[in-house]
Amino acid sequence: MLDLAIRNARIVTAADRFDAQIGVKDGRITSLAEDVGPAAEEIDAAGLWVLPGGIDAHVHLDQPQGGGAVLADGFESGTRSAAAGGNTTILPFALQEKGQSLRAAVEAYHAKADGRCHTDVSFHLIITDPTPQVLGQELPALIRDGYTSFKVFMTYDDLVLNDAELIEVFDTARREKALVMVHAEGHDAIKYMTRKLEEAGRTAPYYHAESHAVVAEREATHRAISHAELTDVPIVIVHVSGREPMEQIQWARRRGRPVFAETCPQYIALTRDDLKGLNMDFEGAKYVCSPPPRDTDSQAAIWKGLRDGTFDIFSSDHCPFRFEDKAGKDVPGARTSFRWVPNGIPGVAARMPILFSEGVSKGRITPERFVQLTAANPAKLYGLYPKKGTIAVGADADLTFWDPGREVTMTHALLQDGCDYTPYEGMQIKGWPVRTLLRGRTIMAEGEVTGGPEAGQYLARGISAAAFPG
Repeated sequence: MLDLAIRNARIVTAADRFDAQIGVKDGRITSLAEDVGPAAEEIDAAGLWVLPGGIDAHVHLDQPQGGGAVLADGFESGTRSAAAGGNTTILPFALQEKGQSLRAAVEAYHAKADGRCHTDVSFHLIITDPTPQVLGQELPALIRDGYTSFKVFMTYDDLVLNDAELIEVFDTARREKALVMVHAEGHDAIKYMTRKLEEAGRTAPYYHAESHAVVAEREATHRAISHAELTDVPIVIVHVSGREPMEQIQWARRRGRPVFAETCPQYIALTRDDLKGLNMDFEGAKYVCSPPPRDTDSQAAIWKGLRDGTFDIFSSDHCPFRFEDKAGKDVPGARTSFRWVPNGIPGVAARMPILFSEGVSKGRITPERFVQLTAANPAKLYGLYPKKGTIAVGADADLTFWDPGREVTMTHALLQDGCDYTPYEGMQIKGWPVRTLLRGRTIMAEGEVTGGPEAGQYLARGISAAAFPG
């Protein structure tokens, strides 16, 4: 007998839509049929769409911060919020601090996560100190252990790699078949703009958007692509904010380069005007992230890219800081200059509802494209497919039930993270996740996260089939 049968399911995958029952045994999908037979438990999905569980491939939890700031979410609250938003797997970052062993950073991050995850998790790495020891021994060994992707930064004082370091890291990634994620913003250009704005007395949070000018993102995107071409390695340009960096990615693809692209909810739901706050006041700090939201033309470009395939994945870049907190957005110095406002906004639970509402419900993208962007493509890009990201026999029974007609006003209380606000407060949403299953077990029903923080597992990953086919 099956453990679970899901009746009357309208199934949506990355490729098609069809009606069937879903049979689950030992946490995996064992049958898709008109009638899968008897089961110990049954779920009636009439009126709902059943989609693969969401995979958020860009999440920051319990990560070291500078300047006295502390992230609002650890693994328990962050994965609880992920489950509330229809996700079954998230990929946060094990960050190597300067001078730290990469292996030690990974072990410390596991200690933070163990026994505290409502969803499955898998770690990207962040490389900040690419010593010969790291590139020659630690990183190759970790890649073989299933940490098959890592991130590098082209800005931030504590994280930035220079061009020579980037090239060496890219070369290691090519040799070991690891996927490199790049935060592409020009560090020196941002520092120059910051100094000029501060000298002119333009220090409100709004001016963060001017300091992180689109030209700095465009230039760094092109430079990252050039380094990747030189070393012949695939890369992912993360959190792309608008038209100009998109054009660099499209240019590279026309030249046959394997460049993948990610964008996020803030680039379709916010603009730089949100950083003005109520009257160029500190309320604007709620929207400070990097790259910053741009303008309505950028939003239109992002939507075109979501439709035409420029973007492979849609992630949250969840990086939560409490607003009313001296260890959050209001760290010492933050009210004297945008320079000191911690960069990042919450969004792991809001990611899929925003894209569903603004995309599927408004006819901008198809339901199948929604699944590609939020589940199937992240699984393929980061070595989790076909165990994750699809509804097929043999896959994990990670499923999210959507009510496509449900209308909800977004509030922070619905999102269940450790932050004290959402930048999407009051947004009208049509289409909402009402149930989430992880390996056939309900971990969220009607907004209540029912699975305990021991439900999630750590996932070692394979080499990216999308980046390194064959």
